[in-house]
Amino acid sequence: MNTLTPLKRAGLIAALVFLWGISWSIYKLALDYTPPLLFAGLRTLGGGVLLMLILLPRRRLIRWRDNWKAYTISAILNVVLFYGLQTLGLLYMPSGLFSVLVYLQPVLVGLFAWMWLGESMSPLKIIGLILGFAGVISVSAGGFSGHVAVIGVVLALVTALSWALGTVYIKKANQKVDALWMVAFQCTLGGLVLTASGSATESWAAITWNAPYLIGLIFGIIFGIALSWIIYFTLVGAGDASKVASYTFLVPLLSVFIGTLLLHEPFTWFLLLGLVLIGISIYLVNRKPRIVNMRP
Repeated sequence: MNTLTPLKRAGLIAALVFLWGISWSIYKLALDYTPPLLFAGLRTLGGGVLLMLILLPRRRLIRWRDNWKAYTISAILNVVLFYGLQTLGLLYMPSGLFSVLVYLQPVLVGLFAWMWLGESMSPLKIIGLILGFAGVISVSAGGFSGHVAVIGVVLALVTALSWALGTVYIKKANQKVDALWMVAFQCTLGGLVLTASGSATESWAAITWNAPYLIGLIFGIIFGIALSWIIYFTLVGAGDASKVASYTFLVPLLSVFIGTLLLHEPFTWFLLLGLVLIGISIYLVNRKPRIVNMRP
């Protein structure tokens, strides 16, 4: 397993939360000028191709014959299902409620990592994960208005499930597969599927090639997909998956803050409550148990 210094780990976590947090506002502006599935497909495919070009000097580490199943499973869980179902689900329910259900993911990661990876699970950790989820609910409380269809709830829950399974699977496969090539193939294969699906169900003519769209697409390719997934799986590979996942509770919080500052969305007391709950959650999940000295 790769190891990270506390300073490097903190820097990577801060970078990841920042990139994923600002991406929601950037994508929200870009989606006014593009069909959603094509947008998801092009940015993931572009991110995967960019990574492959950068990683060409390390191509000996691909070992396609040995690793193609891992690349394919990762692409299905972390890109095709995660981005595809997320895009479809937003058509059936408010974005606030949808994000709450998707951010059940850290709780599921904690459960799956305990079941399949042998990571520790304590009462404080369980309480921390539940408080973090409650914090996400509080942060997203303003988005609970509007029509909610059962299919939307199902899609949101399956989105969370696919992301959680993808995280645990990557952690398990990390010992045999090069992490960078895993991200590159995950994005490229998944991006191909999403782009093909978008081409079949949406119109390329509906894309407006203006500044907001191009900024969203370029940001997504370089930072939202390629760089952020590398950071995420570097952190997962270097530590407990459940601890890393707990920090993703901060993403919707930062997203709402940015929406308040840049998109003039309202600031509420629910946001402040969410900040407190998420802070307590991260502390409890990452708190090291005290070692009791039994010697006299």
